[in-house]
Amino acid sequence: KFAMVAPDVQIDDGKGTILISSEEGETEANNHRKLSDFGIRNGTRLQADDFLQDYTLLINVLHSEDLGKDVEFEVVGDTPEKIGPKPSEPTSKNITNGSDDGAQPSTSTGK
Repeated sequence: KFAMVAPDVQIDDGKGTILISSEEGETEANNHRKLSDFGIRNGTRLQADDFLQDYTLLINVLHSEDLGKDVEFEVVGDTPEKIGPKPSEPTSKNITNGSDDGAQPSTSTGK
C-alpha cells in the first residue's frame, strides 16, 4: 500500500522489536504471526523506514469493528501522492546585476 522498496518496520516502543527487515531472511519467521503475537493492540505505533527511498512513516494502529465484509485492514490518513527520493537541495547561483551570465560589476574608476 505504501510502495516501499526495502522497508524496516519496528514497534515504536523504545525496545526495537523488528517486525519486517530489509535484510533477506532476518524476519521470515514473523510472516505467519499475528500482530497480537507481538503485543500490538489498539493505539500501538509502528515505524516504517525505507532507506532506499529515504523516507519514514509513523503508523498508528487503530482497532475498528466497522470494516466492510472481507476487509482486513484500511489505510486512513495522509499518504504521499508520489513515493520516491527526496528532491535535492537547490543549488545557489551567484547572480550579479540581475544576470546569471557570470558578468562581474565594473571595477574601473572612470576619470
